[in-house]
Amino acid sequence: MDDPRARAFIVDHVNPGTTFSRRLQVTNSSPQRQHVQLYAAAADIKHGRFTFAPGRTPNELTSWITLNRPAIDVPPHGSGEVTATVSVPEPTIKGERYAVIWAQVSTGKPTAKRNIALVNRVGVRTYLDVGPEGEPPSRFRIGEVVPQRLDDGRPSVAAAVRNMGERAIDLVGTLTLSDGPGGVWAGPYRVAPGTTLAPGQAGTITVPLGDQLPDGPWKFQLTVQSGRTTHTVSGSFTFPAKRGQGRPAALDSSMTTVLALTGLVALAAGGALAFVARRRRPAAP
Repeated sequence: MDDPRARAFIVDHVNPGTTFSRRLQVTNSSPQRQHVQLYAAAADIKHGRFTFAPGRTPNELTSWITLNRPAIDVPPHGSGEVTATVSVPEPTIKGERYAVIWAQVSTGKPTAKRNIALVNRVGVRTYLDVGPEGEPPSRFRIGEVVPQRLDDGRPSVAAAVRNMGERAIDLVGTLTLSDGPGGVWAGPYRVAPGTTLAPGQAGTITVPLGDQLPDGPWKFQLTVQSGRTTHTVSGSFTFPAKRGQGRPAALDSSMTTVLALTGLVALAAGGALAFVARRRRPAAP
């Protein structure tokens, strides 16, 4: 309940032989009634991104997921609910699996004259770790921080991140600049969303900045978060005058990792639908 990622996705660790359920809400923001198909399909993490398999491609995790209905009719500007039940067989090899539970609307059908149909779908990611012991640790490290200037002249910051833990991480965060020319400060700027790293993987996060920023020098503080784990680094850098990468930042010696008990409330949304995972709270005594 205190994991920000689990408010938008299904993120859990269970023992082999465990069965659990999650309620999912499908919201229709369009003025028309929508017939929404519901199904689970395979996913993976590659090149720093959570990737979706085409269509209804299955994997081991999708074979464990059962939905209480294959489709739902959602009224205009209304919502409906579906329950996903995950049954992990016993025995099961230890490790983390990935899938997506999709809500899909199809417009039009292919005909002899028109062989194209429009498909709109949104999904709830599933990160399920299975093992006989407690939940594995989530841990990551921020490496080199590099100021750069893009082809269009805008400044940005890139930071290397390595997943040192045993669970996948979805990276969000902010960058704040201070003590710039004339004592000015700027930010906070948000880390560009979308970077996901599986255990052992390394990747790069970027922070796009305003095009009116002077070159510097600047002091900075970069805070990166995944779920309840937060890592902060600080230091100083100067943006290059021309496009390309500048000198890597000089990092301060003090780096802290803390547990964040409150944070981002994320929502999976797109097109005319929104799809949200909800944990069932225990009934009051």
